[in-house]
Amino acid sequence: MKRRIISSLHTLLEANMHVAFFLISAVLSAAVSFSAGYQFGPLCCSNPTNAIRGSDSFGQGRFDAPRGSRKHRGVDIECRDGSKVYAPLDLTITRQSTPYGYGTNSAINDGIAFTAEGMRFKLWYIHPVKYSGVVRKGELLGTMLPMQSVYQGITSHVHLEKDPKTDPMGVINTQDTSDNRVFCAG
Repeated sequence: MKRRIISSLHTLLEANMHVAFFLISAVLSAAVSFSAGYQFGPLCCSNPTNAIRGSDSFGQGRFDAPRGSRKHRGVDIECRDGSKVYAPLDLTITRQSTPYGYGTNSAINDGIAFTAEGMRFKLWYIHPVKYSGVVRKGELLGTMLPMQSVYQGITSHVHLEKDPKTDPMGVINTQDTSDNRVFCAG
């Protein structure tokens, strides 16, 4: 009798664990889908949809694109030389960040490191309005540097990197492109 009760309890517990696991998985999946709580805004109004640089004679702008013996560890978001660059999220600039060593490609060797929504990023090829402090979504971050003066014929772009070096498209894809177009039209 005792064994039968224990066996029945075990079967009931096992069945409920599967149901509980399924429910927890469903709830967590929904929470991850809707937990972002933010929408990525436009970086450059010359490109309100944050289109990624396609192929040109210098390569591709997507994450993990080949770069000789290495991989591209960010995304290149198209932006015309001289364009104003805006904060795509509420963010805190933590420091200056540069893509090259001192004295190399000086015309475009500038950028920032920032945090937003608990994530860390680097944004290169801009001359920022400041190197530290809070910037609200939609406020001016800086100006796109003259990429054509260094890489003539490349599709001009800003480079966005997420730390650790993971694909930032999950963040960029939270954007509402119609809202971004309205922002840039105003």
